[in-house]
Amino acid sequence: MTEDGRFALRFERRFEHPREKVWRALTERDELRGWFVQILDYDRSRLEFTEGAELAFVPKSGDAGTGTVVHAERPRLLEYTWDGETLRFELAADGEHACVLVFTNVLDDRETGSAVAPGWRAGLDLLAELLDRR
Repeated sequence: MTEDGRFALRFERRFEHPREKVWRALTERDELRGWFVQILDYDRSRLEFTEGAELAFVPKSGDAGTGTVVHAERPRLLEYTWDGETLRFELAADGEHACVLVFTNVLDDRETGSAVAPGWRAGLDLLAELLDRR
């Protein structure tokens, strides 16, 4: 639980890749297509991850979601909102050629967190595969 009574999912992954490479996978449209939320139409979504930027998450069908980039400190921290949720990606160097990603998704309640947790686990597995292939 967060201080304001919300629920936070926290994932930690170590990658045998430098922070810059992982940062690109978190912020570049063509990289996101390979691992991030599969319901998005990446050609129509507005995904410029600079601090203060307005985001638009356009699904392949249905209504678009919106967000704002709260923090963007390349290659260390990316935090943005998506409708009522907050997504925070923290990258810490772990030696010369590796890093640790701490991903936190803050949601309104535990039930929503339980519902989305398997999807985030699968997405982070896809991120690892994407990084290892490139």
